[in-house]
Amino acid sequence: MTRRHVRPDILKGAVAGFVGGIVGTWAMSEFQGVWSRAVDGREPQSAAGRHDARDWQERNEGRNANEIAAQEVATHTIDRTLTQPELKVAAAIMHYAFGSVVSAAYGSLAEQSEWLTAGGGTGYGTAVWAAADEVAMPVLGLSNAEQDYPLEAHLQSLAAHLVFGVATEMVRRGVRAALG
Repeated sequence: MTRRHVRPDILKGAVAGFVGGIVGTWAMSEFQGVWSRAVDGREPQSAAGRHDARDWQERNEGRNANEIAAQEVATHTIDRTLTQPELKVAAAIMHYAFGSVVSAAYGSLAEQSEWLTAGGGTGYGTAVWAAADEVAMPVLGLSNAEQDYPLEAHLQSLAAHLVFGVATEMVRRGVRAALG
């Protein structure tokens, strides 16, 4: 889809990015599950299993950023901690909400700047990995300092975010084309 064929529309871009982000988050979670089975011989052990896709953290620190964030939201909104069954749903919601909302912003920006989509989503996936995993999560206390993780954890996370970016961009383009 080139800008000559489609007039930029930020709302349609956001919708396309949102849908792409849901699919990209799912693809990333599936990829991380495959990686974990190959490395550890088992499925992820987080509350939401593969659906919150932070199993590299559990292997290294026994906790999960999506679970921590879900508990923080619950503490500040309903004034209590979540039960394990509630956490199973809430951790997955946190992961998919982040992926889809960030991708909605990406879809909106892609409407105005075609260069953002160069690389078929690899640049987007790398940017989300660097900003979220390498910077924001440690700063927000959702993970340990990044230097505390082995190289394999960083590589798994980067590879998973590349899958996220490519899947998000492929779906974003398709949805955007369908929206006209």
